[in-house]
Amino acid sequence: MRSLLLLTLLLLAAGAAWYSGWRPPPAWNPWAVLDVQQPPNMLTPFKLSRLRDNPDLCRQALETSTLRFRQQADSPASAQCPLQNVWRIEGGDTRLSSSFLATCPLAVAYALFEKHGLQPAAQQVFGQPVAQVEHLGSFACRNVYNRKEGRLSQHATANALDISGFRLADGQRVVLARDWQGDGQKAVFLRQVQQAACDSFSTVLGPDYNAAHHNHFHLDMGRWQICR
Repeated sequence: MRSLLLLTLLLLAAGAAWYSGWRPPPAWNPWAVLDVQQPPNMLTPFKLSRLRDNPDLCRQALETSTLRFRQQADSPASAQCPLQNVWRIEGGDTRLSSSFLATCPLAVAYALFEKHGLQPAAQQVFGQPVAQVEHLGSFACRNVYNRKEGRLSQHATANALDISGFRLADGQRVVLARDWQGDGQKAVFLRQVQQAACDSFSTVLGPDYNAAHHNHFHLDMGRWQICR
């Protein structure tokens, strides 16, 4: 009874505050545009989900980042792996080994990861930024693990990105296939990057997950929340 009364009072107080013109800060307003400059919080997954089918909202979110991007035309519904609300990401403050296609949630999650996960980890471990992200691609019209049967991979809708390594500002390369094992600086950095990625992406799979991921981080914006 007391909890019900407390909830009622809180709702009344919130309603009165809203009616009088009070609004929560944009970072804590679920209906505000996702601002990439703000660190991820508990509302970030909801804000990312709102971008799936809303290209205009997507552009507003991407414009808060430093990424260079181009909206792509939707593919025909008859395509084997049709793409909708997909963007070509061409890099930003951090270069890419090549541009990649991405759904809007993946593109914005990548921007969050670069800003709040990747670069802070590089500064902490190496005292310098990452100059380039090296990846194995995003879009691939295939099933999971390239099986002949089964469910489609998140790559089939450009909703996943595989990152294989990084190049630092001084030219050093950090490569998952070579540097994941051990306890040196590069291994420490890669583990920090993996954990930071979990704050932005829905699914993060690394070399310890299975042999198929021995040389890359798989990052996607599917329905499952996995950090391994």
